[in-house]
Amino acid sequence: MLSGCGGDDDPDAGTNGVGKLSAGRIEAKTRAAADAASAVRLSGTVVTSGRTYRLDMQLKDDGGTGSVTSQGATFKLLRVGRELYLMADAGFWNHAEGGDGATGKLDGKYVKVPQGDPAYKKFSGFTDKDVLLDGLLTLHGALATDGHHTDQSGTPTIRVTGDKGSGGTLDVSLKGSPYPLRLVRGGGAGTLRFSDWGKSFTVRKPAESETVDYGRQLPAS
Repeated sequence: MLSGCGGDDDPDAGTNGVGKLSAGRIEAKTRAAADAASAVRLSGTVVTSGRTYRLDMQLKDDGGTGSVTSQGATFKLLRVGRELYLMADAGFWNHAEGGDGATGKLDGKYVKVPQGDPAYKKFSGFTDKDVLLDGLLTLHGALATDGHHTDQSGTPTIRVTGDKGSGGTLDVSLKGSPYPLRLVRGGGAGTLRFSDWGKSFTVRKPAESETVDYGRQLPAS
């Protein structure tokens, strides 16, 4: 019987088969699967320019929502189409306003980020599935496979490394589509988990009562 080929000792038996491919082909297939997916949840840390960002974002082609924490301040982001909204805690606004305490009107409110504001490009990048995945799903150096593993959810994976791990490691699902499930970025630049691939969610504009005009250029840090 064909279903018995490989026997019980074959780690790729019953999988999507990408574990038998070269590291380069696995990377190409997982990138293609990620690009084609309608949605994803991304959580973990990203270190860039010496600053650590903790992300918990749900992303889809036409929007995104979630939270970002950096330097002790947390802000929520919501993008509906090209419209971007930010809701930040007092620590964020106090830092932005030099600690003058004039943050009461902003508590629990969304601020619409103008597309011409310098903060728009930075903050919208956290909510843009294609931009974020293109920037993150990159291994540096020579690619190689590093054995079969199991994700925290129990899903079997194949691990791809860049430069023997110093250029990052990527665990790719061996069940269903070969989605990336866990990324350890090279150079200590953070660790991310990917879940809910293709799982739809709803984003909606906040009500007018939930929004407030900041009235000046938004901080981008």
